[in-house]
Amino acid sequence: MTRGWNDIQPRPPALAAVPAPTSYMALGASLYLPATRRDLAGVLDQDTLPGLRSAIVCTEDAVHERDLPAALENLRRTLPELAPTTSLRRFLRPRNPAVLAEIMGLDGLHHLDGLVLPKVDEESLLHYAELAARAPHLSLMPTIETDIVFSRRRLEGLVERLLGLDNRILCLRIGGNDILHLLGLKRPKHLTLYETPLRTIINELIMTCRPAGFELSSPVFEHIDNPQVLREEVRLDIIHGLWSKTAIHPTQVATIEDAYRVCPDDHELAREILAADAPAVFLSHGQMVEPTTHSRWARRILERAAIYGIARAPAGYER
Repeated sequence: MTRGWNDIQPRPPALAAVPAPTSYMALGASLYLPATRRDLAGVLDQDTLPGLRSAIVCTEDAVHERDLPAALENLRRTLPELAPTTSLRRFLRPRNPAVLAEIMGLDGLHHLDGLVLPKVDEESLLHYAELAARAPHLSLMPTIETDIVFSRRRLEGLVERLLGLDNRILCLRIGGNDILHLLGLKRPKHLTLYETPLRTIINELIMTCRPAGFELSSPVFEHIDNPQVLREEVRLDIIHGLWSKTAIHPTQVATIEDAYRVCPDDHELAREILAADAPAVFLSHGQMVEPTTHSRWARRILERAAIYGIARAPAGYER
């Protein structure tokens, strides 16, 4: 029998309260929620998971087509009743442009922070952008998960079009499972996504999108019973500069966000790099450091530390 995360016991402990996110990096583990959930308001008002940083209410793959009317009715009832302010960033994922058109007519859109746009390509982006213009306060997170990922030329063309929405795009999301579906594959539970063909595609997306100024989030890890592999995958996400990993269960949230904490050595090194009196080249922690080439990394380290904190040094740790 298929079970939702409310059916899995024991319920995970509440996460610590956090300030309202102000950046892409502060999205943390973005929890996906089917729009059919009966307790949607409780989650979005932070009664159920008070420390959650961001949530994405889905009307697409998480909702069967036959349940779409019920999902939209649930949104129609829930959105107007939400608390006006919360530290949780709330996003809505429409099924397609036609469903987004219906959503644009709902009351309570002012309680949302943004939209996650699925299966974005050259054609769908035009429809999404036209509809999203009706709610200019909503930030956008287009999801790259169609066969466009197999063409560098098409990706570059999409990036050019996305630049026209640059002031509204929070980040680009990578739809890992949809991309694997196109290849007829499913990620084994004992492997990270970097041990599958997704690694090549992710590298291509990084090299195409990040120079244009677009940040990228990391795909979902769909196995909730293998936290060891999830931890390793998040470690590799960080090496690739991917943040805001999609989570499908609350038990994944702490695992993901604990990995975002900064190790003491990196925090100290970042402060040294950004110091006003830092030399052009110096030796620290056994490595050559050049502030001109490492300053961007250092700023991101300090931003991470401000959001997620500094990891506790292990017992017996000495620099």
